[in-house]
Amino acid sequence: MQALLLLSLLAFTHATALPRTADSGRPKFSWPHTQNLLIFGDSYSFVQGTRGYANYSFIGDAFDVPFTPEELLSDEIIPKNTSSDGSNWAEFLTGCYSGLPAKCAPHKLWDFAFAGADITKAILAPHHNFTLQMVDSVNQWVKYAADVLNLSGEDTLVAWWIGINDTGDSAGFSNITDWRAYWEAEMSAYFSAVSLVHSKGLKNHLFINVPPEERSPAWVNGNPGATTLKAHINLYNDVLAESINKWESEHGDVNVFQFDAHGWWNYVLDHYLIYGFKNITGYCECTDDSYFWYNTGHPVEKVHKLLAGDMERKLLGWSG
Repeated sequence: MQALLLLSLLAFTHATALPRTADSGRPKFSWPHTQNLLIFGDSYSFVQGTRGYANYSFIGDAFDVPFTPEELLSDEIIPKNTSSDGSNWAEFLTGCYSGLPAKCAPHKLWDFAFAGADITKAILAPHHNFTLQMVDSVNQWVKYAADVLNLSGEDTLVAWWIGINDTGDSAGFSNITDWRAYWEAEMSAYFSAVSLVHSKGLKNHLFINVPPEERSPAWVNGNPGATTLKAHINLYNDVLAESINKWESEHGDVNVFQFDAHGWWNYVLDHYLIYGFKNITGYCECTDDSYFWYNTGHPVEKVHKLLAGDMERKLLGWSG
C-alpha cells in the first residue's frame, strides 16, 4: 500500500499535461470513454501479432509492409510475447492481453510499434533489414489500416514512445558537432509523422519521453559511454518537449499530454526497495521480479505494470 501511495504521488509530480480544454476547438478527453489506444514506438511498446515479424511486431515488416483488411482484422495478439517476456505497459493499460484487438475491453489496442525502431531511416540506419522505423510504421498505418479501422478522433488516444534507440544508436557518433541541430532534424521527421496521423482526424496524443537508459545493465557497469548517453537523452528530451509544445500551439483542435518516463524511471530506481526490487544493475531473463531489468536494456513485466498504473492515474486525472 505504501508503494502504491508513493507511486501515485510520483505520478502527480513527474507527468504533465498541456491540453487547453477551455479552447472551443479542443475536444473533451475522457480516458474511461476512450475506446482505442493506437501506439507508435519501439520494443518498449510492441506486442507480438500472429501476422507480425517474430519478436518484433504486431503486423508486417520492411519486406512485408502491405496487408489486407482481412489480415489486419484477423491478426491476434500473442500473450506475453513482448520485450519483457511478459505483458507490457500497453497491455496493462488497455486490458488487451491476447486475441483480437477489436474484441478487447475496456480499450482496444492497435499497436504499430516495431521493436528496434528509430524515428527515421533518413537519419539512422535500421537495426535490421526487416526493421520498420517509426515513420515507416506510420506510413504503413495510414495506407493500410487507417481507413479500415476508422478510429474516431475523440475516443482514440494515440501514444508516441520513441527515441530510446535513437539516443543509444548515436551515442558513439564522433562526427556530430551540433547535437541540438541533430535532434531537431529528428523532431522534424517525428512531428511530420504526428501531423500525418492527426490529418486522419485523431486529436488526442500522449507523448512519452526517453527513460535514463544509462542506468540499464548495458551501460551502468563501468561502460565509459554512459556519461555521453545520459547527456544525449537529456538533450533529446529537452528538444522533444519543445517540439511537443510547438506542435500543440500550431494545432488548436488537439489534446496533448506528456508523461515523464525519465523522471518516473529515476525515481523508481532511486527508491527501488519500496517497489520490491532487490537488483537494479544486473538482469535476469527469468520470472524473478526482484530484478528491475529482464535483459541488458529492457525492464521486467513488473516495471511495465507499475508504469501502466501510473499512466492510468494520470489519464484519469486529465479526463474532463
